[in-house]
Amino acid sequence: MKKVVTLGGGTGNFTVLRGLKKYPLDLTAVVSMADDGGSTGVLRDELGVLPPGDVRQCLVALSDSSKLMRNLMNYRFDNGCLQGHSFGNLLLSALEKVTGSFETSVEEVSRIMNIKGKVLPITTNEVRLKMILDNNKILNGEGEIYLSEEIDQGFRSIFLEPIPKVNQRAIDAIMNADLIVLGPGGLYSSLIPLLLVEGVSKALRETKAEKVFVVNLMNRKGQTTGFTTNGYLKEIRRYLGKDVFDFIVVNDGKPPQELVEVYAKEGELIENDLMEEERVIVADLLSSKLKQADKVDLMARNLIRHDRKKLTQILMGIIHEI
Repeated sequence: MKKVVTLGGGTGNFTVLRGLKKYPLDLTAVVSMADDGGSTGVLRDELGVLPPGDVRQCLVALSDSSKLMRNLMNYRFDNGCLQGHSFGNLLLSALEKVTGSFETSVEEVSRIMNIKGKVLPITTNEVRLKMILDNNKILNGEGEIYLSEEIDQGFRSIFLEPIPKVNQRAIDAIMNADLIVLGPGGLYSSLIPLLLVEGVSKALRETKAEKVFVVNLMNRKGQTTGFTTNGYLKEIRRYLGKDVFDFIVVNDGKPPQELVEVYAKEGELIENDLMEEERVIVADLLSSKLKQADKVDLMARNLIRHDRKKLTQILMGIIHEI
C-alpha cells in the first residue's frame, strides 16, 4: 500500500484527502499549526489550547463515519455564547483539556470519527506566525497575514514565535512516504508556515518520496498579486532550500466571466508560465459546479475551487507510476 503524505492547512488538505481516501492508500495529513482566526483564534486565546480548526477539517475529510457525524463535527453555532464556534473545534479543545495532550485529543477523535489514515500536527508547541513588512509594520498572527493587502509591497521576514520543536512523527511520515503532496493552500498562511518549522524543509529535501506541488487557482490581491506558477515555485523554493518537486499540477480551466468579475476585488487567476517543463501537469481542475452558478451563488467566496475528483485523478495517475 502506497504511503501518501499531504502538507497544508485545513481547506487544501480537505480537498486532497476527500478524494484520495476512496483508494487503498496509507494516508497521513501533516497540518500547519499557525491558524489563529475565527473560532480557532478565540479558543486559543481564551482556553490556551492548540489550534483545532485545520485539524478538524482533515479529520472530517478522512472520516468513514456517517454523514451525520461529519456534519456534526462541522456544525457551527449561529447564535448565543457559542456563536461562530464549530462543534468539532470545541470537542478537540475539550479533549485536549481533559487529556492534557493535543495529540491524544486528535487520536481520540480519530477513533470516534473512524478515520482512514492519520492526522499529525506539524508541532505541538504553541506558536504564532509573524511577518515584518518593508514599511516596518508587524503582522501578528495568521489571521492578520491572511487579511493583509500590503504583503506584495515587500516584507523582510516571516517567522514562527517562539521557535517550535517539530513533531517527530510528522518527519518520520515525510521520510517514509512514497508520495508527498504540498498544497493547494494559502502561500503565506498555510504552506510556508509548515516550512518554517525546523526540520521540515530538510526532510523534504532528503526524502526519497516523489513530491507534488498543487498550485492554487487564484492569486490573493495584496499578497500574491501578479504571481505566476513560477512565482509560487520560486517563493516556496526560498524556504525549502532548493526545488524538490517531481510534479507541478496546474489548472488551465476558465471559470465563467461573471465569477472572474466577482473575484476581481480579491484576486485573479494564476497564469502558468512553466508550460515547457515535462514535470508540469496541466488540466482543467475547476469544480464542475461552476457551470451551474447562478446570481445568488456568485456571492459565495468558495465557488472557484478545485474539483476533488479531477485532482484525485491526476494524483492517482502519479501514484500508479511510482
